[in-house]
Amino acid sequence: MRVRLVHSDARSAAAKTAAVPEGEAAGGESLRRVAVASFIGTAIEFYDFYIYGTAAALVLNQAFFPTLDPVNATLASFSTYAVAFAARPLGSVVFGHFGDRAGRKSVLVASLLLMGLSTALVGLLPGYGTLGIWAPLLLILLRFLQGIGLGGEWGGAALLAVEHAPRGRRGLYAAFPQLGPSVGFFAATGVFWLLSDVMSDAAFRSWGWRVPFLLSFLLVGVGLFVRLKISETPVFAKVRDAQEASKVPAVDVFRRHPRELLLGAGGMVIAYGLFYTATTYCLSYATGTLGVSRTTMLGLSLVACLFLAAGTWLAATRSDGVGRRKLVLGGSGLAAVWGLALFPLLDTRQPVLIALGIGGALFCMGVVYGPMGAYLPELFGTTVRYSGASLAYNLGGVLGGAVAPLVATRLQAAFGSASVGWYVTAMALVSLACVLALPETRERELLG
Repeated sequence: MRVRLVHSDARSAAAKTAAVPEGEAAGGESLRRVAVASFIGTAIEFYDFYIYGTAAALVLNQAFFPTLDPVNATLASFSTYAVAFAARPLGSVVFGHFGDRAGRKSVLVASLLLMGLSTALVGLLPGYGTLGIWAPLLLILLRFLQGIGLGGEWGGAALLAVEHAPRGRRGLYAAFPQLGPSVGFFAATGVFWLLSDVMSDAAFRSWGWRVPFLLSFLLVGVGLFVRLKISETPVFAKVRDAQEASKVPAVDVFRRHPRELLLGAGGMVIAYGLFYTATTYCLSYATGTLGVSRTTMLGLSLVACLFLAAGTWLAATRSDGVGRRKLVLGGSGLAAVWGLALFPLLDTRQPVLIALGIGGALFCMGVVYGPMGAYLPELFGTTVRYSGASLAYNLGGVLGGAVAPLVATRLQAAFGSASVGWYVTAMALVSLACVLALPETRERELLG
């Protein structure tokens, strides 16, 4: 009975979406409203994550770990950065459970609140000089809570776009949440660049670095205003009305979709690895090892994020025509080559070549990341899609994002910068192999 109901709904949904007017989503929502609601959370997500990554690279080692030597203080700072990645799969399970049972919209509101408020509170947290050992412990706690909220954010935002999209336009709709990293990265870097430019180094290290975190209070308010106006996705509404919701979605994902889960996570490794190596680690390496000024590196990062936006939009929108898998494979292959060029370009200390190195890496990341907004949700059935897509996305983050700055710091200290480039290439080859083992999904029905 369950299979007949779902397949019947799928045929009905296909018939309805085929007649959806241009600019209107499958549930009657306007494309603009769906785009903004799905985009706003991922933009805040990457803003929150990147301001922490930038602060970790520039000041958190001194503010919270002043008793350690420079290398170990940097490693400790990046370790607190990794805590949120470790928490994200747990957030995927928690928010995915309710997203697959209660609906996408309400869970997206809750995840945005937890994520944004945890970030903002970092800006109010006293440093080691005031609280002693409690300062880094509380920092870790806030970072963990941020990771829990982030674990449910991307999956819900991607599903909000994909499950509202007419058939044949899911890549286009999913492009909007996938643009979140570009805009969040640009905003975070821009705020730090402005502060570095107008403030003395002492003032920046004393209190200026807290300003980007405090701005998260404002961003949360804007995000809530937008998301409370969007309707539930029509695909989930059909499953809810048919009373087909999974009782324990996370268990069903491991039982019914273990291959898609693990290979999807592997496919995400290079996207995360490129982003956090080319931004967080390269910022620390260029300012600390190469002696490039903080303001110069932040300015070059602003230029590089335009490459990320271009790669993301190009690949996401093209994936409706040529397929998700082909573009992800192409981006992974290009990243395997670019990994070997990245650090020779950085080591020149020439601003144009540094921008080219980081921009090229982020373009490769965008080509992989853009189609993933539709690809990962299409790998999983409706009743477990929130849990499955979120888990795959965030497990890839643990392997590619959490450890990348830590491994890169150790490799560079022991073997030089070229070894970090080989590490990026190795991550690209892992993702390439995983996606080769996955099918194309752009013709799949979402109900089923």
